[in-house]
Amino acid sequence: MQDFDDIRPIHDDEVPEVLGRLARSSDLITALIEFRFKSWPSWIKWVMGKMIGFASRRLSKRIKTVAEFQNTVAPYLKRVINKTTSDFRVTGLNDHDMTKPCLFISNHRDIALDPAFVNWALYSLGYETIRIAIGDNLLSQPWISDLMRLNKSFIVNRSASSKREKLTAAKQLSAYIHFSLKQEQEHIWIAQKEGRAKDGNDFTNPAIISMLALNKDKDVDLTAYLNDLHMVPVAISYEYDPCDVVKAKEIYQRETQGKYEKVDKEDIKSISLGITGFKGGVHVHFGTPIKNADSTRSVAEQIDRQIHQNFYLFPSNIAAAELLQWDVGPLLSTYDQATRDAAKKILRERVAGLPEAVAEKVFIMYANPVLNKLNNEVDT
Repeated sequence: MQDFDDIRPIHDDEVPEVLGRLARSSDLITALIEFRFKSWPSWIKWVMGKMIGFASRRLSKRIKTVAEFQNTVAPYLKRVINKTTSDFRVTGLNDHDMTKPCLFISNHRDIALDPAFVNWALYSLGYETIRIAIGDNLLSQPWISDLMRLNKSFIVNRSASSKREKLTAAKQLSAYIHFSLKQEQEHIWIAQKEGRAKDGNDFTNPAIISMLALNKDKDVDLTAYLNDLHMVPVAISYEYDPCDVVKAKEIYQRETQGKYEKVDKEDIKSISLGITGFKGGVHVHFGTPIKNADSTRSVAEQIDRQIHQNFYLFPSNIAAAELLQWDVGPLLSTYDQATRDAAKKILRERVAGLPEAVAEKVFIMYANPVLNKLNNEVDT
């Protein structure tokens, strides 16, 4: 286990020390105040800072394990779900034998909530929570790293520059994921590709599967090794994406200017907006384990097929396709005209005041899952 100390989550015996650091972190307290009380007067923020600091210190003395920390955080996630979604549904999970550790591979739309919703689905049914793969680009400050690793996150090294460093980091990550699944019997969550699918196109990068296979011994059959990882595709669907306009502006800037420069703390702002913004309906579907894939590309294709098939199309998806005048065939009748018209009205309101080209990007990100589902049904 010593080989993984720089990327693994926090152990139970480290919890008091880490919580102590967090309780003393002025940066964390400031971030919490800005997240929860951004529009409040400065003097109230100062008072709230003192209260949060006091409460954090008391909490750090009471919590002794990672499970106790997650039990403490769980009501806050439930509150987020209740306040920012109109409906939260989970399907497919009861079809699994959850005594066997799963490698959940999902589409990626929201930095924090994708794994959080998978976690909630498991936690609410009494199953063990997941270890979460998180890029080191998000860990810009020590308190963020402490907080994420305390919530069972492990670090994906994306800052490696040379080919040698990248290969070393990938081998370590592959070994850690296998160790977690097989030795420690822990569930794992990882996104199907690096970065969010900002255009709504959910496709697996075969390089992710190649990374998972790096830990395979040369004399072990690839198909057998990949089968043994018990990979379960997960399709996460949002009726509305709180970050849709931000994503559309980034896509448009990349296409027109050839690059996009993130502003300071942009990822943290996206996390905050994703958590607090209204999402409408949310649907999480757990697919069936990947079997008998004889190549990394074949695994990627199986994951894509399941995610496209199991993606839940909301009225916003169909309405966006209509606004783009796309021919989506029989899927158009998924919702009646009145429901689609209501969704179109909401989408138009979301893009009000945007340049037409940027508004189109918003519609495309909602409509792409419709096209992917249609194409998948044609292929099968």
